[in-house]
Amino acid sequence: MYLTAESKKEIFGKYGKSNEDTGSPESQIALFSTRIRHLTEHLKENRKDFSTQRALLKLVGKRRRLLDYLKKNDIERYRAILKALDLRK
Repeated sequence: MYLTAESKKEIFGKYGKSNEDTGSPESQIALFSTRIRHLTEHLKENRKDFSTQRALLKLVGKRRRLLDYLKKNDIERYRAILKALDLRK
């Protein structure tokens, strides 16, 4: 598995409030971004893997909704996570 429990804790520690902070929008956006990068690389090699393509689109939608929520409620946190993850609107 490409995403072990240790790597998840590292992501949560870096972008969330602590290693155990799995619920904050920032930590979930960071986790989704990691998974999106992995699935994108997989799809570059396996172009006809449509179930992975569907999963990727669902993840992108989830991340977009979380980013919209964060933008609506706290614009500074939104800008900080965009800058930290090198995402663009």
